[in-house]
Amino acid sequence: MRNLWIFLSRYNAFFFFIIFFTVGIILTIRNNVYQRSVTFSSTNEIVGTAYKRLNVVKRYLNLVQVNDSLAAENAALKTQLLAINAIDSTQVTKVKDTINHQQYTLISAKVFKNSVTLTNNMITINKGIKDGIMKDMAVISPGKGVVGFVQNVSENFATIRPLLNQETAISVVLKKDNAFGSLVWGDDNFDYRKAYVKEIPNHYKVKVGDTIITSGSGGFPRGIEVGRVTNTSVSTGDSFMTLEVTLFNNFSTLQFVYVVKDKFAEEVKSLQTEVKNEQ
Repeated sequence: MRNLWIFLSRYNAFFFFIIFFTVGIILTIRNNVYQRSVTFSSTNEIVGTAYKRLNVVKRYLNLVQVNDSLAAENAALKTQLLAINAIDSTQVTKVKDTINHQQYTLISAKVFKNSVTLTNNMITINKGIKDGIMKDMAVISPGKGVVGFVQNVSENFATIRPLLNQETAISVVLKKDNAFGSLVWGDDNFDYRKAYVKEIPNHYKVKVGDTIITSGSGGFPRGIEVGRVTNTSVSTGDSFMTLEVTLFNNFSTLQFVYVVKDKFAEEVKSLQTEVKNEQ
């Protein structure tokens, strides 16, 4: 306490100056219209700028929620688009309830672990059993391209075996003539931007730039663009050829995915199991 009094007595002139200066400013603003208007204008500008910057910070902090909301909305819109594309244009039909008749429903999920440099890469997402995710469901990207298949599922999370895994094969076709092939990755190529389409019959004429799309098998809706042919000279030495494809999907920047819920998946799986048992 004694030190405080010593400090105040030593610097009392300075404190009196601050007090009288503040009182002088207040009296000047109160008794002069011009000074008051200038002060209020300046104060409003400062406060407005502060609120603007604070709003920018708050919007940045809310980006996670905004992105999740947009991903869910995009999934709903893409689900409707898949339902529209599935309509047979050669027949005149009146669809009364597209929600109940559509084959595919998309579930948006956020990627929080991903690898692209391993021989067998894996992806982890923040959706699980409680969200309707099941093993072997197909997974696509928000833009163009495919991602892979659901491998393991827990209550709140799931792992995806992506195309960038030597155990993954996806049924695809050439867009221009429906030649079936199998999209795979690896075989001494570990570039996350490229893959191979195998088992294309040699009698098909394939050109660089041709588009590869999903065939509609394995839980993937038909017609999803996968990539473009960049090399047609990769040969297997038999009656089939192998094509090099540049993928549309960039696995290194993948933040969100859509898990595809196929209405007829169990029926198709059961039928295929019966066929295997009969062979």
